[in-house]
Amino acid sequence: MYDLISIGTISIDLYFQGKTLTFKDNRFALALGGKYQTENFYLSVGGGGTNVAIGVAKHGYKVALLGKIGENPFKKIIVNYLNQHKISLNFIEFERNYYNISTILLTEKGERTILHYSTPHQNLFSYYNNLIEVTKTRIIYLGNLPEVSLTQKLKFLKFLKKYHIIKIVNLGVFDCRRPKNQIKEILEEVDILILNGHEFSELVKAQYSDIHFNEDIISWYIPYLKEKIVIVTDGEKGSYGYYRGKTFFQRALKPSKILDTTGAGDAYTAGFISEFLKSKDLSKSLKKGALYAAYILGKIGAN
Repeated sequence: MYDLISIGTISIDLYFQGKTLTFKDNRFALALGGKYQTENFYLSVGGGGTNVAIGVAKHGYKVALLGKIGENPFKKIIVNYLNQHKISLNFIEFERNYYNISTILLTEKGERTILHYSTPHQNLFSYYNNLIEVTKTRIIYLGNLPEVSLTQKLKFLKFLKKYHIIKIVNLGVFDCRRPKNQIKEILEEVDILILNGHEFSELVKAQYSDIHFNEDIISWYIPYLKEKIVIVTDGEKGSYGYYRGKTFFQRALKPSKILDTTGAGDAYTAGFISEFLKSKDLSKSLKKGALYAAYILGKIGAN
């Protein structure tokens, strides 16, 4: 029995940081044909599913990861890394010629630009002959998977319904931009929805600047989710929880120095899940999310 099965991407993350990577007007200024020597390089394993899985495992819980790893030169690095963090590989599919790689350019203040490539895939769950093994968990986390169809996600969530598993879902911008009638059926199957402020604005088709997150925005924009828990993170402005007409606020916590903003949202989710597994207390879970996000901001690497 697992405490969490995290479903999402698994990637190799290559970090480069150096003074030659000039940064101006919120952009890296790199010359066409230029060659840049960086002072710092860091290789890690990341991806939304991985970051949440490792974050929850670090809090002492039994965690499995469901995703794809390519049969390529990075496979051994990824497998060893997950084993070191005590992540079960029982639900991993190994696929030939599959790659998921991010190159991350970092400023001295931890701001970053990400260059990402992943081999296209559509059927994350298709290799299962017996989904019953996935039901042996307290919580399922379904991360942002824009290439997996809504139909497949919905089928999976409906399958889990009769097993009384807590379903936590993160929808990225791609899914949030879909028409409301397309996304409603998915949302009705969710127990806890986690979004950032801009994703929420895309979801409800309202201007971000017009949304008053400190008020009961669920009753106003998506009242059919009043009986669900909705979490909205809003960067340095803090985070909000909404449940049954009540609004909960947690201020953002910062480390003494921000080294890397990569994975801060995943870290928040991991901290939230870790406390929710323990106490089911929404206020405590928001605080744990903020604490773990601050920890990740203070180091290079997304987990």
